[in-house]
Amino acid sequence: MKVVIQRSKNSKVTIDGKVYGKIDHGYVLLSSFTEGDTEEIVNKMIDKIINLRIFEDDEGKMNLSLLDTKGSILNISQFTLYANCKNGRRPSFTDAMNPKDASYLYDYMNNRLNSLEIHTETGIFGADMKVEIYNDGPVTIILDSKELFS
Repeated sequence: MKVVIQRSKNSKVTIDGKVYGKIDHGYVLLSSFTEGDTEEIVNKMIDKIINLRIFEDDEGKMNLSLLDTKGSILNISQFTLYANCKNGRRPSFTDAMNPKDASYLYDYMNNRLNSLEIHTETGIFGADMKVEIYNDGPVTIILDSKELFS
């Protein structure tokens, strides 16, 4: 599982010309899954994401988490994080999880975040989405479960 975290002042996702999900202060997550990912891996990634201290405290030091700041999440499915660009000029996406299983894990992730009382907005899995991100900082962090938990 790979997740790109962007600290956000406000962001939104538009589908077919209509705003589908919108947040103010918090994170935009670009989330992708690969074969072998499980609910357990999603749970570990969620724990890392919501406790990661990348918001500034009163002294300007990155010392506060999403939980500390009561931030929201806009979670966007992003299979292209598993693009393999080693050969040729056209990326291969064979490392991305099949859509049925990836959709299940994406829904599981969003339901789990909501169950933790973290306001979570989403896009639509597999849809053509226009995402506007007002990146705060800018701060962008990339998490890869294979690097974190292997």
